[in-house]
Amino acid sequence: MNASHLTLAYWCVLVAALLPYLTAYIAKAGAFARRDNDAPRDWAGRLEGWRARAMAAHANGFESLPFFIGAVVIAHQYGAAQARLDALAVAYVLLRVVFVSLYIRGRSTMRSAVFALALLVNIAILFVGR
Repeated sequence: MNASHLTLAYWCVLVAALLPYLTAYIAKAGAFARRDNDAPRDWAGRLEGWRARAMAAHANGFESLPFFIGAVVIAHQYGAAQARLDALAVAYVLLRVVFVSLYIRGRSTMRSAVFALALLVNIAILFVGR
């Protein structure tokens, strides 16, 4: 597979896969020392406030990723209308970005609502095939 054959939905998979790494970077920026790399999970376990929430968003990003990847692949296999699939995949990624922002800022009710919306979009991707 070469990059010119990747659909927008597949590029969204890449972005969604990189988003958890961004959240970990946000949590670690300015607070993670070289010595912390010896036991990074111990370091993460001691976090509080927005840094702890960023690490929780990091974990949630990896937890939600398999369903998104599977839905996009299945939709492609079933011949989904590409424009609709791409739009839903972009919507999913944007919702996940909003989710991360709300998570880090401690906006739990809105975060949960956005999580549910992203889940519904993911379900729609799964069933968008013809």
